Amino acid sequence: CRTGHAYLGEYYSKFVPLKNIDCPCGKDFQTWEHVLWGCPQYEHHRHILREVSEDVLLSDILGMEKGILALVDFLKVSGALTQDGTMHKPPEEPKYK
Repeated sequence: CRTGHAYLGEYYSKFVPLKNIDCPCGKDFQTWEHVLWGCPQYEHHRHILREVSEDVLLSDILGMEKGILALVDFLKVSGALTQDGTMHKPPEEPKYK
């Protein structure tokens, strides 16, 4: 996100012009701000960020270790900023015979 390289409409509009730049929720132009603060697709997971910053302030989140860890968890669990938008699935437990 910080470098501007992410699987977002904002990135695609600059570097992959034929790619759809709309958010899956229907918003015309997908940005990281929209993903963090407004996209209804990720509202269910936004509580992870609110645990460290009630208003989901980027300065709070990036200003402390627990905020950064919460952001990582949010991105993993929600699938936000992934190429296909799928949620992270933990590896299956090994099956012993």
